Amino acid sequence: MNALRNAICAAVLISLAPLSPASAADTYVLDRAHTQVIFTINHLGFSTITGSVRDLKGTLLLDTTKPESSEVTVTMGADSIDTGFAARDKDLQNQMFFNVAKFPTMTFKSTHVTMTSSKTADIQGELTLLGVTKPLTLKTTFNRMAEDTIGTKVYKAGFTATTTLKRSDFGMKAYVPYVGDDVHVTINFEGIKQ
Repeated sequence: MNALRNAICAAVLISLAPLSPASAADTYVLDRAHTQVIFTINHLGFSTITGSVRDLKGTLLLDTTKPESSEVTVTMGADSIDTGFAARDKDLQNQMFFNVAKFPTMTFKSTHVTMTSSKTADIQGELTLLGVTKPLTLKTTFNRMAEDTIGTKVYKAGFTATTTLKRSDFGMKAYVPYVGDDVHVTINFEGIKQ
């Protein structure tokens, strides 16, 4: 029974935003060393380019008695986009793409959690990119909740989430459709219980 309860709780870990004071929530802080936001995008039909967001901050309030009430808030540095090619990364910072001078951060804030099985959940939320806010659903799978027995011995929870968004929905229309409009995102998350 405890394993099932832990699975349900951990499946909602992707929701990072504050709960009401009356709720029984534990706080988890995003472990920057073990959390990744990875994206892929089609390049002219020749290849798929992969990149990541390096600057991540987030807080999770996890309500173990009512997982559907758990929430997540994540902030990402737009200037930390890394595709492994410095010249392209510099181009991605300009006005045609992430326009980091005007919009230095991207945010995701959960609005609702729907459990889809004992180990999966749909995390509905709002993504703000380039000053535009749109709904986004993260398909989330629970990985594990336990003490990290290597090094720090902290209690952690982990999950993997995926989603697809259209960059043009946020006003990033440069080179569409030649450079893909659909951006596929995978999030590997570890949170440290406070």
